[in-house]
Amino acid sequence: MSARPARVARPASVDELVDAVVGAAEDGLRVKTVGTGHSFTSVAATDGLLIQPDLLTGIRAIDRAAMTVTVESGTPLKRLNAALAREGLSLTNMGDIMEQTVAGATATGTHGTGRDSGSIAAQIRGLELVTADGRVLACSEKGTEEERAVFAAARIGLGALGVISAITFAVEPMFLLTAREEPMTFDRVTADFDALHAENEHLEFYWFPHTGNCMTKRNNRSHGPVDPPGRFSGWFEDEFLSNGVFQVANSVGSVLPAAVPAIARVSSRALSARTYTDIPYKVFTSPRRVRFMEMEYAVPREAAVAALRELKAMLERSPLRVSFPVEVRTAPADDITLSTASGRDTAYIAVHMYRGTPYRAYFTAAERIMTAHDGRPHWGKVHTRDAAYLAEAYPRFGEFTALRDRLDPDRVFGNAYLRRVLGG
Repeated sequence: MSARPARVARPASVDELVDAVVGAAEDGLRVKTVGTGHSFTSVAATDGLLIQPDLLTGIRAIDRAAMTVTVESGTPLKRLNAALAREGLSLTNMGDIMEQTVAGATATGTHGTGRDSGSIAAQIRGLELVTADGRVLACSEKGTEEERAVFAAARIGLGALGVISAITFAVEPMFLLTAREEPMTFDRVTADFDALHAENEHLEFYWFPHTGNCMTKRNNRSHGPVDPPGRFSGWFEDEFLSNGVFQVANSVGSVLPAAVPAIARVSSRALSARTYTDIPYKVFTSPRRVRFMEMEYAVPREAAVAALRELKAMLERSPLRVSFPVEVRTAPADDITLSTASGRDTAYIAVHMYRGTPYRAYFTAAERIMTAHDGRPHWGKVHTRDAAYLAEAYPRFGEFTALRDRLDPDRVFGNAYLRRVLGG
């Protein structure tokens, strides 16, 4: 996807950001902010003013009494993680990559996996929002009624309510995680899914289509000592197998689709069990160099196994050939208005296709299964849902759109994607 904005702004302060927003509104231009372009949707596309927040970076303040950190909205997660580590602090949970800006990651609901800890947005304790009329709203759950309403919605706001200029996250003293990666059969993982979820702080697994094989990863807090993967074993698993060989396998599969099942069987057996211990962001995140298209749905956690088995059965009886594994993660219920985990314990099922290969038939079939289980699509990944569907999927959908009507009645922050998912 591409966009041709009428003009671009790179504000270096909140005052400059306010001037840019107000000036665009006065000139009749729509306003969107783009981070690192990680989203698969056109959520940040505009033909008006495009704000690039790369000068709005860095930590504003660390409050050790409250155990919070306030950070500028354009700060990449990888820089935040490194800065927190130098201070002996850490986020509680995070996703599996850290290239996104903090505002971009939270606005679209980026998440990792957790039994008790939720998405990155669920760790927000306050935020600063620039509205269409140039106000700078400081919002938290301890503010006025209006500020609490904005806080509930803007943590995952899709850029529809304003431009976030700063975010305050809850942090905690640095801790260690031990990761246990282990191959398991599909039948074992699905049969034991509830027990695996209950027994581990962070469970995720990957199922390789056209096989009965999975790779599980279980992260739990540890007393140490730090024991990272060896230089060779870490490179072999994370770079050679997960990126280098996987890239070649997908390239071959895109040219010879009939070879995909055989390649999948080999790929799924190449990864071996390993255990390592390190600080959180070094365990949660890993390099992702193979390009792909992705769709992810959040289903009620109790529906995860049924949905996954239906996905497997669908692929077994179809001519589709899928070379990318299916990723499964979890999150506890949260209170964010448009969070995919809003009000319910959640499992995430993500399907992928190698970049450049046809994906619509697979995604359409997978989406049909997920929506039959009351699935909610990830806001930043490929999906075909519209406002009519989403209003039924989210009990508080009307609360969000009513707030949007108050904060941005002229749709200064609107675009085609938001018209589809939020309505006019």
